[in-house]
Amino acid sequence: MLGISVILYLLVTILIGAIASRFVSDSKDYVLAGRRLPLFLASSALFATWFGSETLLGASSRFVDEGLLGVIEDPFGAALCLFLVGLFFAKPLYRMNILTFGDFYRNRFGRRAEVVSSLFMIPSYFGWIAAQFVALGIILHSLTDLPVSTGILLGAGVVVVYTTIGGMWAISLTDFLQTILIVLGLAYLVWDLSGKAGGLETVLAGTKPGFFRFVPELEFKSVLVYIAAWMTIGLGSIPQQDIFQRVMASKSEKVAIYSSLLGALFYLSVAMLPLLAVLCARKVYPEIAAEDAQMILPKTVLTHTGLFTQVLFFGALLSAVMSTASGAILAPASVLGENVVRPFLKNPDEKKLLRILRISVVVITLVSLAMAVTKSNIYELVSQASALSLVSLFVPLVAGLFRKRTTSTGAVASMIVGFIVWLFWNIIEIETPASISGLAASWVALYFGDALEKKGYGFPTETPAENGQQTAPATSDSGSSV
Repeated sequence: MLGISVILYLLVTILIGAIASRFVSDSKDYVLAGRRLPLFLASSALFATWFGSETLLGASSRFVDEGLLGVIEDPFGAALCLFLVGLFFAKPLYRMNILTFGDFYRNRFGRRAEVVSSLFMIPSYFGWIAAQFVALGIILHSLTDLPVSTGILLGAGVVVVYTTIGGMWAISLTDFLQTILIVLGLAYLVWDLSGKAGGLETVLAGTKPGFFRFVPELEFKSVLVYIAAWMTIGLGSIPQQDIFQRVMASKSEKVAIYSSLLGALFYLSVAMLPLLAVLCARKVYPEIAAEDAQMILPKTVLTHTGLFTQVLFFGALLSAVMSTASGAILAPASVLGENVVRPFLKNPDEKKLLRILRISVVVITLVSLAMAVTKSNIYELVSQASALSLVSLFVPLVAGLFRKRTTSTGAVASMIVGFIVWLFWNIIEIETPASISGLAASWVALYFGDALEKKGYGFPTETPAENGQQTAPATSDSGSSV
């Protein structure tokens, strides 16, 4: 019965994608849902951005081992990212009326910056998408005894089908449905397991001293690691295309801002549920916790709960992973189609652009699948995803939005130098967090590049007219209703 429920759920998501395809008539519909999402759809889409395998399986397993300090990056850093987007970035970005972050870098700094930013942005998603595919494979293996590799292919196939045909509309509609299932499933699981454990107070009282410590000891290395944990997703995901698309898909400027803030609050609240659930599961069934930290919750539910709880939990788990995977696929595919392929075409019509975007979705999926079948540790796959955009794209974004004197040479130098320093730090394994070193180098390179261009070196910043592109007129509908 559980297997049948899972199959029906997968079929429903494909059906939603087919229905959503009716709303897609051009690239703007496909990438940004026509900028027509109301508050409830935009908020659920932003909430679902990262609520996937890392939150439910990866973060919960780290929480059991390391306590609250082990999950600063996610969910706390992730919630910080959405909060900062709503507070500082949603308004100026929404008014630009563009499709991708690559468009921003092109309009602000020229074609060179567009290409370089795209080359950094697209690969940053591969590990993240692969992690979701691995999680889908593990889930389907647990439910049906299919080999994990077969489960990966099946799960990826469902996600790529509804994403390819429906684009952002399909993602937004399925995210809303999946958000409801996530909340219901996890809330019921916490209630069920806490009752078996003697209540939440008993569970919390049984943790080791310092388990809920929120700040580290005042040691240089510990403080740097703590700061890096907050920054990796908290700042690193701000210049990511998946966040950008959800903000830009809102129907008004106010919705873009409020949905980001609501998404942050909702994410942080709901992300506490799997952490509480795994604490309860460890207390009641310690033998499961000792086997495989990533699979504490799935194995507990399968072994010790009834069919109703199993359907709710695995519905929530599949929902979380699929919603994250679909958004993560569409984001780099949009950049690939819009900023890498499109400039080589001469006056493509909307039908051709849609075809390119859909082919890009398939290409991104295939590359991510190749990673998924060669690695199985979810945390390893996602740990570097946001760090790459932090050290290469965050500084040019902030400087481009809020510092008028920033030049094209400075922006490109910032992207390249930040990445090189981050990569070098990872290779030689210096104890100082690579993300902090890369971010600092990115800032230094920005100012150095600006100075070079002012002295006549480097390459001049292009205007949209000079690089062959037109910037959409700034729009402001801040008075629109939410």
